[in-house]
Amino acid sequence: MTSKLSGKVALVTGGSAGIGLGIAKRFAEEGARVFITGRRQSELEKAVTAIGGKATAVQGDTSDLADLDHIYATIKDKAGHLDVLAVNAGVYEFATLGEITEEHFDKTFNTNVRGLLFTVQKALPLLAKGSSVIYLLCKRRSRCWSRAPR
Repeated sequence: MTSKLSGKVALVTGGSAGIGLGIAKRFAEEGARVFITGRRQSELEKAVTAIGGKATAVQGDTSDLADLDHIYATIKDKAGHLDVLAVNAGVYEFATLGEITEEHFDKTFNTNVRGLLFTVQKALPLLAKGSSVIYLLCKRRSRCWSRAPR
């Protein structure tokens, strides 16, 4: 049986835990060389062990453009290109409309919107012809406005 991703290079942002880790494991099982990113080195190391031999961790915050440059420079140096980009990094912190602070908004927007945009934009030079970009936009299943302000 041929692996669907044999010989392919994949990046999974936020690949050290949760959905991202699951995606990275599956990509590796399907034969891909997998790069994962995350902010915490200790979690990245655990994830690489869980994924197996075809995984490389690159510490970085996708809302930080210098970190993105480092991530893509590492991939270019080690693999030369990307075939699959899974944009999974994101944050979720519940707050009602009346509780949202400027800091909360900035953290959420910078990671979930700014980070997503620049993650894809900065990957463009490395994306091979016929490559795939996968966006994972939902971090938590919940009902919107589940608590009314009192």
